[in-house]
Amino acid sequence: MTAKILDGKALAQRLRTDMRAQTSQMQASHGRAPGLAVILVGEDPASQIYVNNKKRACEEVGIISFSHALPASTSKEHLLGLIAELNRDAHVDGILVQLPLPDHIDPEQIIEAIDPAKDVDGFHPYNLGCLSARKPALRSCTPYGCMRLLEETGEDLHGKEAVVIGASNIVGRPMALELLLAGSTVTIAHRFTRDLAAHIQRADIVVAAAGKPGLVKGEWIRKGAIVIDVGIHRREDGSLCGDVEFDEAAKRAAWITPVPGGVGPMTICMLLANTLQAHNARF
Repeated sequence: MTAKILDGKALAQRLRTDMRAQTSQMQASHGRAPGLAVILVGEDPASQIYVNNKKRACEEVGIISFSHALPASTSKEHLLGLIAELNRDAHVDGILVQLPLPDHIDPEQIIEAIDPAKDVDGFHPYNLGCLSARKPALRSCTPYGCMRLLEETGEDLHGKEAVVIGASNIVGRPMALELLLAGSTVTIAHRFTRDLAAHIQRADIVVAAAGKPGLVKGEWIRKGAIVIDVGIHRREDGSLCGDVEFDEAAKRAAWITPVPGGVGPMTICMLLANTLQAHNARF
């Protein structure tokens, strides 16, 4: 068996084409285009790349991007003040604070300061609570993108055995809630899990979001399973890899995401989708 590739880059491009048409209609109907405020604190190179990618994606679909680049020495109070201003700004539909933040700023306090209706990252406890209550509002972008990729397989997720590796508030926990909402039987594996291989070997769906390169061995993958690899890591030779041993896993899986070009483009795409949703909710 050779797995079919879940091409997130191609899917994201198709979705962005549709979004461009939607933003044009919104501008005509509402008198303005959707607006996304992006806050970057410090000069972390990876964060700068992510922010620039998000800005380009906004431009492509017609979303207005408001950039706020702050020095690493920015105080928590100053950042909270900026967020309060953006919460009140009628032209801003979504607010994104790029993580990680400098060590002296508590990210949870910053996330909770964002108006849940403008929380287009889907990190606010209110939005996570809505998903838990089976009433999704603005959804966490990476899990949302993973679910959209799973739709591309055409598989009915009801009753499927799903294993999510990683229990972070950003990916693992909301991913488990998304799969539960879709009718799957969900196991969350984490650093205290005993015999990770046994859990993976029985899974119809594996979502790897542990942040450890090559953690999931290809031989653990059940034949015919769907593998979603959220991890992305740079090797010493400059190449990229995920949390899953791709080559071996692809020999057993029915579907698998590549790294890069799988989940990553969909995360940004779902950020744009959330921004459009937040904009529409205001009219």
